Order: sequence, then C-alpha cells, then structure tokens
Amino acid sequence: MTTDDVLADVGPRLRRIRKEREVTLAALSEATGISVSTLSRLESGLRKPSLELLLPIAQAHKVPLDELVGAPPVGDPRIRASRPIQRWGRTHWPLTRQPGGLQAYKVLEPQRKLEPEPRTHEGYEWLYVLSGKLRLVLGEHDVVLVAGEAAEFDTRVPHWFGSTGEGPVEFLSLFGAQGERMHVRARPRRG
Repeated sequence: MTTDDVLADVGPRLRRIRKEREVTLAALSEATGISVSTLSRLESGLRKPSLELLLPIAQAHKVPLDELVGAPPVGDPRIRASRPIQRWGRTHWPLTRQPGGLQAYKVLEPQRKLEPEPRTHEGYEWLYVLSGKLRLVLGEHDVVLVAGEAAEFDTRVPHWFGSTGEGPVEFLSLFGAQGERMHVRARPRRG
C-alpha cells in the first residue's frame, strides 16, 4: 500500500468515526478549532490530511492517531516475532536469534494421544510448561508436568514428551546441542 493509498483512506475513516460517535461537523469544528468547510473537505478527500489537522481530531474523538490513518498494528518492540516452524506435528516458535549455544523455543503440542517412542541424542534439554499437561517419559520414569512445572535432563537418556491426550500443551524448550546446561540462580549472590 502506497502513501497515497493510505492518505486516500483517511477521509472516509474520519467520516465513519465521526458518524459512529454521532458528532456533527459543527460540533467537531467547535471541539477542534478547525472550520466546518476544512473538515468536510478532509472527509471527502478534497483536502490532504496533515498532522496539524489530524492531531486535534484524534484528541476530540479520544482515539490514537494511528486509528485515524489506519496504521498497521505494531507489536511489542521488545519481542522479535519469528516465523513458526512445524516439526513432528508441533508448532515451534524460535526465541533465540544466534546460531549455536542454547536454543530457546516456545512450543505448542496439539491434543493427541501418541505412543511414546523414546530416543537419545547429544545435548541437554530444559522444559517449562506454560499451559496444559505435558507427558514426559525419561528413562524408566513416566511423569505428567502441569503449568508452572519444569524438567531438565541429559538427552542421552532415552526420552519422549508430548500431549497427555487431554488437551493441547504449550511449553518452553531450551536445548543445548553440545550439552550446555541452564544456569539457574535461586537467590542473589552476596557481595
């Protein structure tokens, strides 16, 4: 979408917002200090919108400026969204950007009842359940982890994890292919 397309959509959006609020051009003019004729030309697209005109209109309607211009929603700038990866019937969202070292993923396992097939490989894994129930088969142990619970293990031990079949499960996975382990500090160090 070009800038001209965005600007062309502003007029109809201004009219829609004003009518939804059941405000007349005269009342909006009084609230903003912008003449009725200028407001009318803005809504009909005969006048190009400018910041000096849009700011008082946004304030009068008590809406963000973005809503008047139809700006696309912006996510949290602290979170760099990555594309999900489909693997083994699960959806993985990579949370780390750099190659090597510990890799973090948010994982969504759909509701399904699978027969565990424990496997081994090099590495070390840490799991934290966000929601649902995660079945973990680790060596001779068969446990169910619920939201707020975590497990860590050497992946050379035969292991398998997935849904209990009672619903989907969402969890975080930290994996170190070279056997890197998490460093958890339970309390602050003393100086």
